[in-house]
Amino acid sequence: MYRRPQQRKTGLFEAANGGTIFLDEISEIPPNMQARLLRVIQERQVVRIGDDKVIPVDIRILAASNRDLRTLVQQGAFRADLYYRLSVLELKVPPLSWRREDIPLLAQSLLQNKNKALNTHVTGFAPEALEVLQSLEWPGNIRQLSNFIERLMILSDPPLITGENARALAQNEATKSCLFLGRAISLPWRKRNPI
Repeated sequence: MYRRPQQRKTGLFEAANGGTIFLDEISEIPPNMQARLLRVIQERQVVRIGDDKVIPVDIRILAASNRDLRTLVQQGAFRADLYYRLSVLELKVPPLSWRREDIPLLAQSLLQNKNKALNTHVTGFAPEALEVLQSLEWPGNIRQLSNFIERLMILSDPPLITGENARALAQNEATKSCLFLGRAISLPWRKRNPI
């Protein structure tokens, strides 16, 4: 029986050659992967799995973490040598709860992106809805805001997300009475067919 040779897949670092790669939640990489990543950064080359050919890579690495890497280094949970290789330039982004004035602009941008992805036609937020968004804490930062807006878009009637919609969803989340927890929720403002 004849088998075709398997087509080689390009790895992420090889694909990013000449550009930038973003490593999100770098603090969650297990120790054995930290060692491999350090080797790639130092030697500027990769080897595909199951191959012995060395491939040079010229990449810029951006890494993000919601945990303090210095503390993890002190605790022995993150390699010090990898930390010092990655920390050429360190940017501290304050949490969303410290930047409430950014929420309306972020919300509108997220809304536009999600309109394309969900094929919806929500045009914007009523001023009361933006006030609700600015009043919430957002411990999950932009990801939590993004998911909240997506739920609002699904549960609201276009073209505008109202303050009533935002308050109802915020109260629902605050009381943890979401459908996925096994309890039904009552959404009197929902006029379209159920999901």
